[in-house]
Amino acid sequence: MKNPVSNQTFPMRRIFTALLLGYWVLVVLLYVLMGYQLHFRESQGYISMANPDAGSVELTSGAVVEQTFSVHMQRIQSINVQWGAYYRSTNSGTVTVGLYNGNTGECLLSQDYDASAFTESCITTVTEGIPLDDIDNLPLVLRLTADSPEGGGVTPLMASNGAAEANTALSEGRTPFALTLNGQPSDGLLSFSVIGEDRTWIGLYYWRLAAAVWAVLAAYLLWCWHRWKSGKPTLLVGALMALEKYRFLIKQLVDRDFKAKYKRSILGVFWSFLNPLLNMLVQYVVFSNMFRFNIAYFPVYLLCGNVVFNYLAESCGMALMSIIGNKSLITKVYMPKYIYPLTRILSSLINLLISLIPLMAVALLSGLPITKAFLLLPIPLILLAIFCLGLGLLLSAAMVFFRDIQFLWSVLTTIWMYLTPIFYPVNILPEQIQTIVKLNPLYFYVTFMRSCIIDGVSPDPHLYIQGAMVAVVMLAIGSIVFKKSQDQFVLYL
Repeated sequence: MKNPVSNQTFPMRRIFTALLLGYWVLVVLLYVLMGYQLHFRESQGYISMANPDAGSVELTSGAVVEQTFSVHMQRIQSINVQWGAYYRSTNSGTVTVGLYNGNTGECLLSQDYDASAFTESCITTVTEGIPLDDIDNLPLVLRLTADSPEGGGVTPLMASNGAAEANTALSEGRTPFALTLNGQPSDGLLSFSVIGEDRTWIGLYYWRLAAAVWAVLAAYLLWCWHRWKSGKPTLLVGALMALEKYRFLIKQLVDRDFKAKYKRSILGVFWSFLNPLLNMLVQYVVFSNMFRFNIAYFPVYLLCGNVVFNYLAESCGMALMSIIGNKSLITKVYMPKYIYPLTRILSSLINLLISLIPLMAVALLSGLPITKAFLLLPIPLILLAIFCLGLGLLLSAAMVFFRDIQFLWSVLTTIWMYLTPIFYPVNILPEQIQTIVKLNPLYFYVTFMRSCIIDGVSPDPHLYIQGAMVAVVMLAIGSIVFKKSQDQFVLYL
């Protein structure tokens, strides 16, 4: 008997052609929407501002403070210096902050300030329209001068023993930190910070990477095409034809699951709007008053985390019972068993899309502008759905053999919630805990959404790769486990 997957009426060529063309449409859209963030990322080689415990010298006419240093970054965006004003309101003169090339003496940045505007512990920021380029490991000198009269000048603040601590953190070959006050060496470290950015390798090789991925995709689809023509289906072809064959049944199951959730409910689908808002309101009252996290647009921050986590908890919780709950269908009607957890993931996806409406409403009411980054939101949502599908397949298969999984899942979701930065900022955690939290798959998707909605920009390109890898790996694990165990389901139902 001829294999049904070789049915020539199935539009395989059209589907594969659409995939190859759609890939390039996506590549071009990503290039446009990611914009600046595709090419540059915040450098991890920044210099943080030392806590000052002393003043250096009063910057009067002829006084010079010089801080020698180097940075491990490719472009400098800004330099900040902290000042003392002696608690005087009578300071006068012009203060000049300049950055120089330590090798050639060339002035790279310079900015003047009115000394009378300085207040105690104020911070000045020197920026350039175009960031300074090619300064990685270059010896740099931060020179501070003024023309203020005696008794009317300000002073740069410093950490009295900061130079020794800073130098211990430097790798060999770097220019050491050194502070001179009116030409005299000091053991102190100026209270200053340097912020910059590095080029991303993805941005440098974007089109080459895109072409390489397209070539691999084209080769795989060509192989699938030849296998299909010879009556030997691949996993992709089998899945496509199964979805086409059982499309009506999938639709019915999704509708059933979605309607069953709100059966006999007075508010019905409105709960999809109300649930995230109520959760956000409770958490906002608790965490904004009891813990007082200093997070901009905190309601939106909360909603982004709640929407992502609630989808994971709901979709995987429903997928967990999908095989057990459809025992009567599985034992009487043949259809691919993976369709049952798939429909649970899809029905929950409807709730996720509905819950985006109150999220957008709160974002607009909070004053956040609509930017082109909003168009990137389908990416984390699709990757999240793929991740949940893989986890749902794994849980549904395990539930057939180990009924205790449903109780373990309840405990796991509680732990998972606290390991996801839903209502707290990651930077308040100890460094070791931050590492664990950043390995949490939900961290990628929550951070992605917040970057698009709150920051209004594309996230770091690495976040795309990490989120995609986590989703694909989870789907592969879930699919393999489900496929190897599905033939034994009827023995344990």
